[in-house]
Amino acid sequence: MKRVAVVGGGISGLSAAFYLERLRRAGAQLDYTLFESSSRFGGVIRTERADDCLIEAGPDSFLTSKPWAADLAREAGIGDQLLPSNDRKRKTYILDHGRLVPIPDGLQMMVPTKAWPIMQTPLLSSSTKLKMLGEFLSPPQPLAQDADESVASFVRRHFGEEVVTKLADPLLAGIYGGDSDRLSARATLPALVARESESHSLVRGALKAMRGRGDQQSVPLFTSFRNGMQQFVDAVVAGIDQKVVRLNTPVASLTHSSAGWRVGFASGAEDFSHLILALPAYSSASLLSAYSDLAAQLNGIRYTDSITVSLVYRCDKLRRCTELPAGFGFLVPPSEKKKMIACTFVHNKFDSRCGDDHVLLRAFLTQAGDATDAQLVRLVESELAAIFKIEVPTEFARIYRWPRAMPQYEVGHLEKVARINTASRELEGLQLIGNAYRGLGIPDCVREGKLAAEQVLAT
Repeated sequence: MKRVAVVGGGISGLSAAFYLERLRRAGAQLDYTLFESSSRFGGVIRTERADDCLIEAGPDSFLTSKPWAADLAREAGIGDQLLPSNDRKRKTYILDHGRLVPIPDGLQMMVPTKAWPIMQTPLLSSSTKLKMLGEFLSPPQPLAQDADESVASFVRRHFGEEVVTKLADPLLAGIYGGDSDRLSARATLPALVARESESHSLVRGALKAMRGRGDQQSVPLFTSFRNGMQQFVDAVVAGIDQKVVRLNTPVASLTHSSAGWRVGFASGAEDFSHLILALPAYSSASLLSAYSDLAAQLNGIRYTDSITVSLVYRCDKLRRCTELPAGFGFLVPPSEKKKMIACTFVHNKFDSRCGDDHVLLRAFLTQAGDATDAQLVRLVESELAAIFKIEVPTEFARIYRWPRAMPQYEVGHLEKVARINTASRELEGLQLIGNAYRGLGIPDCVREGKLAAEQVLAT
């Protein structure tokens, strides 16, 4: 009988436990226990209702193109609760010299696929537009097979500095909360690196990929749930045997031997044959400090903070001052000298997030964590007012702070993960999963959990 300890009740650990339960019910000779140090499951996934508004504390959705989260939702019995984004309203802006400029139609990340919108946009200079045309005709040499470089360097080689500052910087900050000069091209833009290797030109590669998709029916960019992302967590938890769930149970120590793993707590210890650590890399490093090589590699993954500030306005008051633009929101380049790195127009992105008489805006920050809640609200109100000429106060606000929540896939990240894998294989029965290694989004975390459960059965 295999005994499995799953440590960490975020979506990675929940997914591992869910699929272990399915394997057990299918006849696999295993049992498992899920340990979570806090009083709730879900990690950064949390939904709150305030008045008639649904407010997300962490991620508000996941990429539809990655199937694993939607697959898990269907297996958990809430496939009918999947909520597509309102792509008919999809438009994203870049804050440029204090005004919102739409990202040109046909731009895939930083890669243009339509000539006319690029020629028309005021976001880019004529010299940058000519460089984009030149990239198609005379692309740079691709990155060497065994090399890595920063996203900024990768984009700069193809399209120039202006595309780095006006597109790459805000896009990567919005996704990773990070700096394009430090983030790894291979780890964060694997599809673009692959296209460069095959076609040399990113534009040529993107057009080829579009032709390959042909007339396939388009799918929404994002997917959420009718009652918020917490609905996903609750459904997955419901699919786990509640007798093996332990909240408020922090793990204090881990000891490996030929017999397996001894997991220590404040009140004692238990023995397991397999251990799935679904924790931030730095937390896993702390528990595995006796294994210095592995702990050092885990501690080498840097994290940044994340703060969300949700502001609710009454429509009738707001319209006396301004009309918010259509679309999903805007991104803020570092050159704009704002604390906000992005803002989502939640009332546009998904249906049923607030009543018709309210507007819900959600701002994202990675700094100013030492400010009080009142100072953060005033800061975000001030920055929004400067953009939209808003002169009315918010009806209410919600602030969520997530310290060290965003792992940074910096240059050399894939090699670092390979070293972590090598070191962890020396500790039989150990698996490290979560958003620090092979994908940041919710679908990636679900995939990690499912693969970890299957690996238990295979070993």
